Amino acid sequence: MDVVSLLPDGPRDYEEVWDLQRQIHAEVADGKRADTIIAVEHEAVFTAGKRTNNSDRPTDGSRVIDVDRGGRITWHGPGQLVLYPIVRLAAPIDVVAYVRALEQAVMDVCSQLGAATVRVEGRSGVWFPANQFMRDRKVCAIGVRVARGTTMHGIALNCDANLADYGRIVPCGITDAGVTTLTRELRRPVSIADVTEPLLAAVNRTVGPLAKGGATAPADVAHVTPSGA
Repeated sequence: MDVVSLLPDGPRDYEEVWDLQRQIHAEVADGKRADTIIAVEHEAVFTAGKRTNNSDRPTDGSRVIDVDRGGRITWHGPGQLVLYPIVRLAAPIDVVAYVRALEQAVMDVCSQLGAATVRVEGRSGVWFPANQFMRDRKVCAIGVRVARGTTMHGIALNCDANLADYGRIVPCGITDAGVTTLTRELRRPVSIADVTEPLLAAVNRTVGPLAKGGATAPADVAHVTPSGA
């Protein structure tokens, strides 16, 4: 897969990147471009998926961008690595299998860091399990859309993000669990730079078999610069 990395530019405006995502999605769906992953860190923003309830939203007048992915409301911002895999899926398209592949990629990278993460039944994303002191904590949110057989949106992994803004919403509409970061759970600094290349490789490995063109060798992962980005 090609990689469009916006990370060197620092945090980017969500809607600007959404426009780029839609442009690349159209090119991939038309067969004019290879499967592509956008890697980005966003400026702080709330985004609301199709299933968001009014009770999930902030009550302080904060701006929320309504988007066309699944799921409910979440936060993006500094210290969070976001990957948008834009991939033509092979038929028959299995969206659940695709989400599970994204989860597995994140779990594999967490394992490499020494973090034991899990799936939680009935809930998407990647979690640190409850213990005698803490509830389940989500470290990675996943929300996707498949249009014209091609994926959009994707993964938001909290590396060393400030979690304060999560307190203004009901993250993912879940009231009986928390959110966390890799830095908090591992009790050592974990930056976006620490996980970007491992996660890109892991997504290529787990999602590749579901792609219309089949798996791509890790050596073929290329970084390209988007025009106008």
